[in-house]
Amino acid sequence: MAKIGKAAAQQRIEFLKKELERHNHNYYVLNAPTITDFEFDLLMGELQGLEKLYPEFATEDSPTRHVGSDLTSGAAGTDFVQVPHRWPMLSLGNTYAREELFEFDERIRKAAGVPYTYSCELKFDGTAICLTYRDGRLLRALTRGDGTKGDDVTRNVVNIPAIPRILHGTGIPREFEIRGEIYMPFAAFERLNAEREEAGLEPFANPRNAASGSLKLQNPEEMRTRGLDCVLYHLLGEDLPFKTHIEALQAASGWGLPISEYSLHADGIDAAWDYITAWDTRRKTLPFATDGIVIKVNELELQRQLGFTAKSPRWATAWKFKPEQACTPLLSVDYQVGRTGAVTPVANLEPVLLSGTVVKRASLHNKDQMDLLDIHIGDYVYVEKGGEIIPKITGVDLSRRPEGALRPAFPERCPDCGATLVRDEDEARHYCPNREHCPVQIKGRFIHFASRKAMDILAGDATVEALYNKGYIRTLPDLYALTREQLTGLDGWQEKSADNFLASLDASRKVPFERVLYALGIRHVGEQTAKMLARHFGSIDALMAASEEELLQLEDIGQTVAGSILEWAASPEGRDTVERLRAAGLRFEIDAADTQRLSETLDGKTIVISGNFSISREAMKALIEAHGGKNAGSVSGKTSFLLAGEKAGPEKLRKAEKLGIPVLSETDFNNLVEKES
Repeated sequence: MAKIGKAAAQQRIEFLKKELERHNHNYYVLNAPTITDFEFDLLMGELQGLEKLYPEFATEDSPTRHVGSDLTSGAAGTDFVQVPHRWPMLSLGNTYAREELFEFDERIRKAAGVPYTYSCELKFDGTAICLTYRDGRLLRALTRGDGTKGDDVTRNVVNIPAIPRILHGTGIPREFEIRGEIYMPFAAFERLNAEREEAGLEPFANPRNAASGSLKLQNPEEMRTRGLDCVLYHLLGEDLPFKTHIEALQAASGWGLPISEYSLHADGIDAAWDYITAWDTRRKTLPFATDGIVIKVNELELQRQLGFTAKSPRWATAWKFKPEQACTPLLSVDYQVGRTGAVTPVANLEPVLLSGTVVKRASLHNKDQMDLLDIHIGDYVYVEKGGEIIPKITGVDLSRRPEGALRPAFPERCPDCGATLVRDEDEARHYCPNREHCPVQIKGRFIHFASRKAMDILAGDATVEALYNKGYIRTLPDLYALTREQLTGLDGWQEKSADNFLASLDASRKVPFERVLYALGIRHVGEQTAKMLARHFGSIDALMAASEEELLQLEDIGQTVAGSILEWAASPEGRDTVERLRAAGLRFEIDAADTQRLSETLDGKTIVISGNFSISREAMKALIEAHGGKNAGSVSGKTSFLLAGEKAGPEKLRKAEKLGIPVLSETDFNNLVEKES
């Protein structure tokens, strides 16, 4: 690049920034590009060169920073910070029946007393996002999380070209939130999966999972290559000047935000129904996945009057399309062994197009399900996908069964190690009991241990396979004894790969106790159960010393889970694993930083919860504790109030009434903690 003067460079940089933002807007928001990709790249390259020559003119909102060049890329083992939502991110009520949709309208009509209209919108099948803008600039991007708080994924979201860093236009509120969906179009999904398969990686099951997984990438620079897109559909803020939902979205579109082009302003429920029936067919021609239609009351004042239930707004509902079904021959059945030893039958199918993707395999769950379906090799089977991650077989076309077709024989021995399979009386699945020596179980434990929700170590299937084949790993603590020399000796590994892996190992030593407990892979102890156990016992030593009686006193811990924990805690392998991992520096007790409070609003108060909420019961308990409150299992004279969700226990409600204990809804509770905080 020819050297130019400082003043001329500053002027050119400002021009290029505005020009690139305009072309981004034309391409991703208006779907009307005016230049080629090559011309766009030339402008971007010129801007990068000028900013390198004159770094004093390189600003945070520059298009060159959208790919995360100012961040520490590949920050192994880092966590996304959790931030409370200003307003809860609730779910929508669903319906599949026309009668229920018209009943929804009848409830609106009776409550309204005035004329009203609807906004009808496609329900994009992606991952929810909440964007906050302040003074026209993107301040923060949060995932839905548990509804009350979400992961701060701003560093990744800025790399989605459809989402503007800076807004343009008039009437932009000083601060507002806008919520929507980040999704992956079919073309980008197919390209990504082809790249993953070529690299020996497991392909994503569907575009929704691919979008969600991409949003949590540790390296922000990878985001732009994923081909993600975004649509926004709900504006929130203090004293916004809009009378209708559609008016608000039209204004947002004028500021440069991506709003759906497929929505309809419907005068009544009949027009909304026509929209639904039309899109039930038209959706199959769309370049992205959609799983339903959202019907919203358009008038914002009426929305406020109607309010919310504990789980969802009363002014909106989602019509869900019935799962698409296909019929295809069953070629064979494989039997996969999981990390806990569970054996899952998986059907191999004649490839068939279903919900926008080609389906070749489908889960049969267990032997009981196979027997219930009376499935035979060569049968034409009905496959559904719907919201399932793995397609499932729902039936058999018996009229097309080949003559002499045989039932697949469920194995008596482990397909991997040959051990005789066992089946617990109270469980449907068969298990391989050879936990310590079955290769597929051993490798599965390492993959689980290294996963993002567990220890977040840079070790996928291929890495674990290579380390196992070399004989470097057999038990979990072996990971922390790996050397740089061993890693660089693996096929395809360079020094940078080894350094990144070792950095992720080092970072995993800071992972909080509840995730370490989950990572241990104790049978039947999932993510939420591990979190509850960690918070209750406080340390691994207290948990391992717990009696069956103590465990059974905990909510959601039954005989099966308690027995599994006791068996693990008593085993020499379990104790040896804990001691060696402790010696490696992992955290085996709750740290004060893990239980940081949001406020002291509920300090000194004892709360009993009952029923269903917009978030899980454990998440609600965690929220109570985060505001200083104490959870109790039963109503007594010491109870400060009963927090009652949908289908609250009648006995607890009666006792609260008898003792004069206040009963709060989830909305009352949210208002309390927000007001006092």
